[in-house]
Amino acid sequence: MRFAARLLLLPLTLLTWISTGFGSEAEVRLWYRQPAAAWHEALPVGNGRLGAMVYGGAAQERLQLNEATVWSGRPGVYDRSGAHAHFPEIRRLLFEGRHGEAEERVNREVLGDRPLGSYQPLGDLRLTLPGHETFTDYRRELDLDRAIVRITYRVGDTTFTREVFSSAPHQVLVIRLTADRPHSLTLEATLGRAEGADATSRSDGTVVLTGQADRGKPTAGSRFAAQMRVVAEGGTVEGKAGVCRIVKAESVTLLLAAGTDYAGRPEGDRLDRDLKAAAAAGFPALRDAHVNDHRRLFRRVSLQLGGEGEPTQLPTDDRLRRFQGGASDPGLLALYFQYGRYLLIGSSRPGSANLPANLQGIWNEDLNPPWFCGWHFDVNAQMIYWLAESTNLAECHTPLFDLIERLRTPGRATARDVYGTRGFVVSHRTNAWLFTSPVKGLTVWPTGAAWLCQHLWEHYRFSLDRTFLETRGYPVMKEAAEFLLDWLVPDPRTGLLLSGPSISPENSFTVPGDPKPRGLVMGPTMDQQIAAELFDNCLAAARVLGIDDAFTREVQAKRARLAPTRVGADGRLLEWQEPLAEREPGHRHMSHLYAVYPGWQITPRTTPELAEGARKSLAFRVSGGGSTRSVNLSDSSNTGWSLAWNAGLWARLGDAAMAQQTLTSLVGRAAFPNLMDFHPRKDTPGVFQIDGNLGGAAAIAEMLLQSHAEEIVLLPAVPPKWRDGAVTGLRARGAVAVDLVWRQGRLVSARLRPDRDGALTVRCALPFTVGKQRSRAEAHGGVVTWTAKAGQSYDVLPLP
Repeated sequence: MRFAARLLLLPLTLLTWISTGFGSEAEVRLWYRQPAAAWHEALPVGNGRLGAMVYGGAAQERLQLNEATVWSGRPGVYDRSGAHAHFPEIRRLLFEGRHGEAEERVNREVLGDRPLGSYQPLGDLRLTLPGHETFTDYRRELDLDRAIVRITYRVGDTTFTREVFSSAPHQVLVIRLTADRPHSLTLEATLGRAEGADATSRSDGTVVLTGQADRGKPTAGSRFAAQMRVVAEGGTVEGKAGVCRIVKAESVTLLLAAGTDYAGRPEGDRLDRDLKAAAAAGFPALRDAHVNDHRRLFRRVSLQLGGEGEPTQLPTDDRLRRFQGGASDPGLLALYFQYGRYLLIGSSRPGSANLPANLQGIWNEDLNPPWFCGWHFDVNAQMIYWLAESTNLAECHTPLFDLIERLRTPGRATARDVYGTRGFVVSHRTNAWLFTSPVKGLTVWPTGAAWLCQHLWEHYRFSLDRTFLETRGYPVMKEAAEFLLDWLVPDPRTGLLLSGPSISPENSFTVPGDPKPRGLVMGPTMDQQIAAELFDNCLAAARVLGIDDAFTREVQAKRARLAPTRVGADGRLLEWQEPLAEREPGHRHMSHLYAVYPGWQITPRTTPELAEGARKSLAFRVSGGGSTRSVNLSDSSNTGWSLAWNAGLWARLGDAAMAQQTLTSLVGRAAFPNLMDFHPRKDTPGVFQIDGNLGGAAAIAEMLLQSHAEEIVLLPAVPPKWRDGAVTGLRARGAVAVDLVWRQGRLVSARLRPDRDGALTVRCALPFTVGKQRSRAEAHGGVVTWTAKAGQSYDVLPLP
């Protein structure tokens, strides 16, 4: 059969799947044959603010609870006022190559005290079910499509079922217990916390937990409260000494509401109102409202990846072990993709007091978590949101925009008092108390706010929402650019403008004769790329808004004088202004490749020499420079978020095989049994970091669809192992929804659905048509440009 004839048959099958179903269960369900034995085996639920890790024990159930604003610490002032007086001398030292002396001056005169404060757990909800110690037919699952954890098992002749979800519409955590025989539910329910909290109970069975993060310590933080209310059918319910006891009930629904005083108001009244409303609604209505609300976001995108020999009927932990052993399972990567979207929906929802997803989303059991579970702006916080626009979850981006807005006030003070500039600045990390100062523990890196502004501009590019750009995006972008306009200084050797002192996060280099590795320089390549991008974005935004003023003219003038990205003698992009020997050739950060991804200044089509330099740099970094010596446990080969970044970089460079290989390493080396990503940490099984999950999902989207270079590229990096597949609902810049079907790695059909009128350009490796227009041949594939109308659909079909 000729290929064209086969295509006529195939779309009918796959497009039927697109229109009538959401994809196979294997792509939207995690399941296991045993309860979780550890936190990294438990299953997460969340509504953007209130979350739980569900263990699924039969006789002893634990739900580890989180509320996004339970933080130790308090606001403080960490700016070293007047530090800017030392920058001329620090810069002189750096231009003279005296890195050690410059770093000593920064540590002594610039860096503030390290802020205290960590994201902490709310507590635990525990269930004890006597007589359930011996059970059979156990199954524990997380349905990503419904956002419900479900546990079933048998004790004797009775089947017990548990359902758990965190409702955004009703702002409560719901636990439903049922049995298929009457009067079979007898249990105790308690709330508790390792420290800093007290539990009491009421006669109706309601259990109340109140406390404070780091209570009684100098770092005491937000006060919190949680209430658990019981709705039982049949049986008896009583509360005593912080314990709710239910005896011989037909069914039991536990409702938990929680809150803190983080936003400056007590939460007791709101908790009572939320619980009363949820109880009045009843379980069927609670579940329906929750599922409908979740599916409104989750079902926007479906993905199916086909291949041979997929173990899709196996439990998820068995699939993962097979995958780690080298078995092919494209469907597991499709599940990982949808899991990333699920985690963002569960940890980042719009709301007046909602914080964005932190380093662990909202799920954390440690009172003193690694890296304080905050927001780290040298890649991690941004990576969490790389998938927001491309995978059709733009609303989930909103909490990050809100955080950026809230950072402006302290960031203005830091810019003025520490750096002596206009505008606002954000250093490389912050916590819930919103410090923006450069502080001890790292060093000066002043481009966090500028990088964050990429997200504002990207939201505009994906939505073409002019009102957002005018009222939210451009004012913040302008203020971040004002800082850079004052911060940049000329290189005395070339006259080109450099950012500095600064670093290339978080890498270091060796200096002959200096026993210590150094990092502080003038003009690290990443800073230069971020500054160039922000200036370009400000100018583009100003054109959209019809602005031509002194600010735009200053940006234009200084943009022309920025020191550019350069290629070194060995063909790699220079990470610093001069070739320096990396202390860690396999370092986890790919900072100098920012302009490839998540930026877009470097592409194989528009800047081929720089793209080749980026490819060589990436190959060198992931190979550890060809060295087998391990300098750091968390190098680029075994750190989840670094592998996710690498996969996105390979996709942007058009290398499908390397992108697929890197994703395989991400899931194979850096995924817990519950598929949560981990960062290696000595003497532990690893530390959950959500950025690897979400960055991995974003990389998969980049392999299927790209639109960063003013055109929509279909299937830019689909590997041979993803032989057949289909995806619906991805978003492209220009406010376009895109569906794709492919077979044997070749496009079968695509459908584009623009939300706005305007010109669209589509590129594909195969010759194709859009309506009556036939693609013109170019070096990087066929291209069609046309004027699209909002609300219409445009089919892209390969030529026979």
